[in-house]
Amino acid sequence: MAEIRWTEAAVTWLRNIYDYISENNPIAAQSVIEGIYEKTQVLERFPEIGYKYRDEPDGQVRILLYGHYRIAYLIRKESVEILGVFHGPMEIERYIKPA
Repeated sequence: MAEIRWTEAAVTWLRNIYDYISENNPIAAQSVIEGIYEKTQVLERFPEIGYKYRDEPDGQVRILLYGHYRIAYLIRKESVEILGVFHGPMEIERYIKPA
């Protein structure tokens, strides 16, 4: 089983998502954040479940979908590193630069 690690950037993305949604509906904001977190837990057992985005020297960057969000993560030998959580229309390549 792979260990899941969240980068500081990914945690910041989650906070921003929560803050944005909670302006109008704190309960919905909490539900979305919990849903994103729960979705990432599948990566412990099935790290290759997301679609391949690109190869990096450190491993593969893949994308896991949750509702309108794309969860970008890097598969390493013993871990999965969550890189960011992006709303559908956002250009991920602006935020995840090649190594």
